[in-house]
Amino acid sequence: MVENNPQLVTQIRNKFLNVDNCPVSGKRIFFENAGGALTLKGVLEASNEFTSFPDNQGRSNVASEYAMSKIQRGKEDIRLLFNAKSGRVFIGESGTELIFRIIRDAIVSSEEGGNVVGSTLEHPATRSAAIRWSKIFNKKYMSIPHCNADGTVTPQDYEKYINKNTRVATIIHSSPVTGITTKVAKISQTIRRLSPNCFIIIDGIQHASHGIIDVDSYNADAYIISPYKLFSRHGYGVAWLSERLSKVDHDHLIGGPENSWELGTRDAGSYATFSEVVKYFSWLGSTLSSENDPRIRIKIAYEKIKEFEKQLINLMVEGTKDLKGLRYLPNLKAIGGFENESRAGLISIYSDNLDSFEIVRLLREKRIRVHVRKDDHYSGTILKPLGLSSCVRVSICHYNSKEEVLNFLTAMNQICF
Repeated sequence: MVENNPQLVTQIRNKFLNVDNCPVSGKRIFFENAGGALTLKGVLEASNEFTSFPDNQGRSNVASEYAMSKIQRGKEDIRLLFNAKSGRVFIGESGTELIFRIIRDAIVSSEEGGNVVGSTLEHPATRSAAIRWSKIFNKKYMSIPHCNADGTVTPQDYEKYINKNTRVATIIHSSPVTGITTKVAKISQTIRRLSPNCFIIIDGIQHASHGIIDVDSYNADAYIISPYKLFSRHGYGVAWLSERLSKVDHDHLIGGPENSWELGTRDAGSYATFSEVVKYFSWLGSTLSSENDPRIRIKIAYEKIKEFEKQLINLMVEGTKDLKGLRYLPNLKAIGGFENESRAGLISIYSDNLDSFEIVRLLREKRIRVHVRKDDHYSGTILKPLGLSSCVRVSICHYNSKEEVLNFLTAMNQICF
């Protein structure tokens, strides 16, 4: 993709803020994208514009009409990125808040009794909501153990736990700890075969910046993302609901539209900033092809992003003839293994003789930003079965460069030897 096109690399990096410079600490390499991706310059401009607006939606003035047009355009762009030809799209407080609310309403509205199924690979937002509301409504929560060796769950794993009494099932598209992507369409197909009326809810928060989203092909009922991990900003989450799930009883103003899922006045700037994200994907697709169809452009952009990020991760793992890759460094291991075709955008590593916090500290001193994942409520279900108290998460994105990876490997060679 872009590694052979230096001009495109420059164009991509120029569209983002703080690519190689922290606004607080100065020069650095940013490999903490799973904690929050870099922000597009267009997102900042759109956000600033609407932050200054005094006019709300639904008023009889030009400014209000302008804001409403941005909201409508934002919803159309969400549908475009998600490939959602039906159902509802809306914005909430955050991805976590949307996951909690949607899982709650799915469980509350499902048939009495039965069970709710998730996996140990999932984010605690999903697991916490599912466990809490299963208990309140007397449903059995069943947790599928993920594979420690591969760092993922498969359709076959789900097949062992789903039955005709499964009311709600949750799937994580990509793990923010292992970096491994699941086969959501096939998992959903397995669930539908065994429990046709089950509500299926997918967490796409980690996946969204690395792989295509295609809700029309998943036969699911909900898909949720956090835009701050998709080149936008904090302060809102985005969700899609199937027609069926969108019609269940849920919080809304009595006397107001029954199909509304948005609570309170939404920030028009949220929709406007998401449109900037979609505009970026369309732009990237247009630089890589002559396609005019926006959805095809987005698909091409994601394909090339996946291809390039895979090259960067492979470079991290294998190194060069003059620089050892991670797999060749003494006492260093990777969650999910160094060779894993389903890895997307991150690799979590740990050392048998070096503390993860120490590795992060030493990398920070070399102006390389990574992150520790601990055996806590966020990552314990992944780390505990491995007997690990922590690991070092190295997360990349397509605006990172080969040179940054080589600098990281140089630092790791110095740290590990």
